[in-house]
Amino acid sequence: MAHTLMGSSQLRAIFFTFLLVHFSLSMKYVVGADSMDLECLKVPSTNFLTSLRTTIEAIRSIVSVVAPFVNIIGDARESYAVADCLELLDYSTNELNWTIRTTENTNANVISTGNRRSDLKTWLSAASGNQETCADGFGDSNSIVKDLIVGPLGELTSQVIQVLGMVAEGPSGGHAERKAREGNNFPSWMRVRDRGLLQGPVNVKMADVVVAQDGSGNFTTIMEAVLAAPDYSARRYVIHIKKGLYNEYVDIKKKKWNLMMTGDGMGVTVISGNHNVVDGWTTFRSATFAVSALGFIARDLTIENTAGPLKHQAVALRSDSDLSVFFRCDIKGYQDTLYAHSLRQFYSKCTITGTVDFIFGDGQVVFQNCTILAGKPLADQKNTITAQGRIQPGQTSGFSFQFCNFSANFDLLPSVNSTHTYLGRPWKQYSKTVVMQSYLSDAIRPEGWTYWNDTTLYYLESLYYAEFENYGPGYNVTSRVKWLGYHRLNDSRQATNFTVSEFIDGDLWLPSTGIGFTAGLST
Repeated sequence: MAHTLMGSSQLRAIFFTFLLVHFSLSMKYVVGADSMDLECLKVPSTNFLTSLRTTIEAIRSIVSVVAPFVNIIGDARESYAVADCLELLDYSTNELNWTIRTTENTNANVISTGNRRSDLKTWLSAASGNQETCADGFGDSNSIVKDLIVGPLGELTSQVIQVLGMVAEGPSGGHAERKAREGNNFPSWMRVRDRGLLQGPVNVKMADVVVAQDGSGNFTTIMEAVLAAPDYSARRYVIHIKKGLYNEYVDIKKKKWNLMMTGDGMGVTVISGNHNVVDGWTTFRSATFAVSALGFIARDLTIENTAGPLKHQAVALRSDSDLSVFFRCDIKGYQDTLYAHSLRQFYSKCTITGTVDFIFGDGQVVFQNCTILAGKPLADQKNTITAQGRIQPGQTSGFSFQFCNFSANFDLLPSVNSTHTYLGRPWKQYSKTVVMQSYLSDAIRPEGWTYWNDTTLYYLESLYYAEFENYGPGYNVTSRVKWLGYHRLNDSRQATNFTVSEFIDGDLWLPSTGIGFTAGLST
C-alpha cells in the first residue's frame, strides 16, 4: 500500500478542506430572475443553468483531486474502485452537459427523444445515482482512500438532486392521450436502412464491418471493430459478428454513438468472460460487455459471465446507454448477471439467466416478452431476480416487466421446491419494480418478494413494488407480502404508467413492429 508520501491525517485534511471550500461556493446559484421561461422548469432557466454549471465545476474539482490516487494505490481492487469513480463522474458530467444543451435548445450534440421534461429528468436521475455506484465499488473497505473519496460525493449527489427538483412534474408528453403508433410507423430519426436492420433477418451485406474469427471479415476481434467505428456518429454504424465463441471483454465508450451489433443468433455468436469480485474486480468493472454510448442496439447474440456462483458478483452485461435496445439477446450468468446501471433501456425477446440479484441497477428499463430464468444458487443462498437501486423518490428510474415469463432454469428444476426464488428485493431505499401481464411459474414463492436484511426493514415502506394482471402458479395474491410499499394494481390507469410509451417514452424513439414493440397494455 503506497500511502507513505504523506501522512493519512494530513492527506485527509487537505482533501476535505479543498472540497469544503469548493462546495461552499458551488452550491450558490443566481436568484432573482423574474421570468419562468420554460414550462418544464420550476425556476427561471438562468437559475437552472447556473446550478448545472456550478455542479459540473464541482465534479471537475473532485476529479482533479481523485485522479492521482489511481497511480499511488497498491491494492488492485481499490485502484479499480478509484478508476470506476472517475468514469462515473465523467458520466455525470456528460448527463449534466446534455441537460444544459437541451435546456438551451442546442441539441446538435446529443441524442434525445425531443420531450424536454422527460429527457431532463432522466439525465439528472442518472447523474444523481453515479456517486452511489462509486461508493459501492469500495465495498466494506475501511481504507483512507475510501474515506477521502466517498465522503464528499454525498454533497455532490445532494447538489444534483437539488437540480433535479427544479424540473417540474407533469405528464411525460401526453402519450396516454395519443393513439399508439401502429404498423410500420417509425420515429422520424430512424432511417430506412435502420428499420430494415431491425425488422428483417440478419443481413451481412447491410453491415459496415464484419468480425470473424476465421479471418473472413474485416476484424478478428470485437474490440478492434469498436475502436475503428466513428465517434459521435449521426448514422447507424453496424458491426456484424459472425458465429463463434469470443473470449474477450467489450467496452463501448461514450463516443461511439449509434453503434449496432448483430450476431448470427443466440447461442451461436457468444461473447464470454469471467471477471468477478472474488478475483479482485469491482462489480462495475467485472462486466464481460459494457456500453455507455448513446443509442446502442444489440441483436441476436449471447453475452455471458462464466465465473460461477462461488465467485459471487460477476456481471455479464452492463449498460449505461440511453435510448438503447437489446433484441433477442441471451444474457447469462449467476449473481449480478445484468447491470442495467442507468438511463433508458428496452429489452425485447431476450433471455436473462441468473441467481442472486441477477437483474439489478438504477436504470429506467422496460423488459417486454422476455424469458427470465432463475438458476441454482449456492446451498445457503436464495434467488432474487431483481435488485433495483433507486436512491431518491424524485428519480425516474425503475424496472418494468411486461408479457414476460418468470421460470426456473434447467439446473434449478430438481430443487425448485427447496430453493426460494423471489421476484426481487430492495437494494436501495426507493427501489421500484413492476411486474405486469406476465407468467409466473411455481418457482416463484407465494410471498413474491423479500427484504434485503434486518437493518433495512424501513425500505419496505419507501419502496414501490407492484403487480398487475399476472397469472400462473406463482401468482398467489392472497399470500403476497403486506408491505406498505407493495401494491396490487387493479386499475389499468395506474398500470399504464409503466408501459413502454409512458415509462421510457418508447413511442418517441423505438421502432414498433421490428422488435415486437407494444406501446400500452394491449398487444
